[in-house]
This record gives sequence, C-alpha cells and structure tokens, in this order.
Amino acid sequence: MHVIHAIYENGVFRPTEPVDRSESSEVEVELRMVIPSAGEKRLDAIYDLLGARFESGEKDVAARHDEHQP
Repeated sequence: MHVIHAIYENGVFRPTEPVDRSESSEVEVELRMVIPSAGEKRLDAIYDLLGARFESGEKDVAARHDEHQP
C-alpha cells in the first residue's frame, strides 16, 4: 500500500507530491480526513497576526515597543 496526500478542489483530488504511477492507471482510493494538530492551528493564528502587521505598512515596530507596556 502507498499513501498519497491530496487536496480536494473543484471536484478533483490534487496530489501534494509527485505520484509514481503511469498515466491512466487505475487505483483504489480510501478517504481519510487529515485534521491539523492544535499546534498547527496556533501557528496559523500567529502567521495571520504577523501577516497583518507586515501589511500594515509599519516599518519600525521596535520604535513603538514600549507603547503598550504597563
């Protein structure tokens, strides 16, 4: 058995890596959902926050570091 990770988009399963099969070869597919771990979800939130800061146009965030300190 060979496991191939894929993403389902527009009615088609798109492999996330190259597949070593000849064109038009027939395969049997067993679907199993991949659920991201809690750590991956936390990283997504961090990347969203960092992306928003980057897109804000603020060039020198260190200059405003003490602004929000108690």
